[in-house]
Amino acid sequence: MNGLRFLALRLVSWARTPKRVRDAWLAVGVFAAVAVVVGRADPARPGRFPSCPFRALTGLDCPGCGSLRALYQLLHAHVAAAADYNLLLVVVLPCAAFVWLRVVTGRATRRTAPPWRGPRAILVVIALWTVVRNLPVLGGVLAA
Repeated sequence: MNGLRFLALRLVSWARTPKRVRDAWLAVGVFAAVAVVVGRADPARPGRFPSCPFRALTGLDCPGCGSLRALYQLLHAHVAAAADYNLLLVVVLPCAAFVWLRVVTGRATRRTAPPWRGPRAILVVIALWTVVRNLPVLGGVLAA
């Protein structure tokens, strides 16, 4: 009986949790599931994952090209190899972890945080990354 009461109290507590905190936990759960799948199967080996449709159509690297391989390398503690596959992912993951911690701990409140312009900023960064990594001037240094 005590187990059912505890479960009911936890469900009520979870229902009262702010939506942004629940969304943050959902996002980390999805990321963990992806990390488990990628960590078990090396994306660099052919036939494990589908190829990038953007790259197949245009011949250019998309912003996500190399992300699975970079995540695989990060999960196996090869940071330099991960940065070679997708530098943006290696830079963004610690920032995303910091934001996640702020949200989950309740330190990211509307009173202290500036107005959220995240979606536009994210799209601008992705567009810039797509252009920069495909510049021939860099000699393919940032290519996947």
